Amino acid sequence: MSYSPPRDRLWFLRRRAYLVFVLRELTSVFVAWSIVYLILLLDAATAGTLPEFWAWAGAPWVVAVNVLAFAATAFHAVTFLNLAPKATVIRLDGWRVPNFMISGGNFSAWLVVSALILWVLS
Repeated sequence: MSYSPPRDRLWFLRRRAYLVFVLRELTSVFVAWSIVYLILLLDAATAGTLPEFWAWAGAPWVVAVNVLAFAATAFHAVTFLNLAPKATVIRLDGWRVPNFMISGGNFSAWLVVSALILWVLS
């Protein structure tokens, strides 16, 4: 039997990049909550039970979870868009599009879609 050193359960605290990676993965739980919340909202709207849904959604713990989910989803989106140039290589006539242009395009598209959603909802 060979020696195996004890595992460091806090390995992700050694470097900032590891911590951001683990936090980004954990934010997926809040992204999933946001999807479930929207599905519950759509279900209440189609079933005609919106007053009951809003009463439940106004509970302090639901508001707190939604605020936390919003922050986590924003963090998830920003880190995803920052990683996109590392996963996507775009070439135009043999010229590689720089990373800042890919990120800039992604963030611009996010801004345009967000503005469009705000315009539709207002």
